[in-house]
Amino acid sequence: MSYKWLEWAKRIQSLSQAGLTFSKDVYDVERYEELRSISAEIMEEYTELEMTKIKELFTNEPGYQTPKVDVRGAVFKDGKILLVREKHDNKWSLPGGFCEIGLSPSENIVKEIKEESGYTVAPVKLLALMDMNKHPHPPQPYHYYKVFIHCEIIGGQASIGIETKDINFFSENNLPELSTNRNTESQIKAIFDLQRNPDKAVIVD
Repeated sequence: MSYKWLEWAKRIQSLSQAGLTFSKDVYDVERYEELRSISAEIMEEYTELEMTKIKELFTNEPGYQTPKVDVRGAVFKDGKILLVREKHDNKWSLPGGFCEIGLSPSENIVKEIKEESGYTVAPVKLLALMDMNKHPHPPQPYHYYKVFIHCEIIGGQASIGIETKDINFFSENNLPELSTNRNTESQIKAIFDLQRNPDKAVIVD
């Protein structure tokens, strides 16, 4: 689904952030700040977020704006995939989260899977690099790239984390209600297909 208003708001926000980062002229800075306010007004009009929250989202990261990177782990056992139940929305997702500075994608996913599920894993293969805008996620204020990495369990045991309330393995045709901010059914089915067909190329976009 296309949300043109969201695309416009994020584009205006990105341009204003770049201008505020590089402009030295006081009048240009005022214009870029006004653009940022307009993008926030668009977000407020079409979402349930309050203006104070939107401004916090749009101003808490100075500097040139780029897509955020979200890493997700694909862990299989007996033909089923590992999912964790998020406390935030009571729905299920592949374990993972934002990539942290100082850690590689593989190091990030090992850390996230351990924290969210209790399992110790070894990264095996990059499966997909997907642009959130090209998949049926609900509208979000940021632009994300999502990295899916196949991992194998090498230790640990199932245990919930600070952000999770349940852990389980699910078959492709019996998926629970998914946290679509984090992953979609079509993405998980694509991951199952790559698991069955390991010679297939990495999915890009």
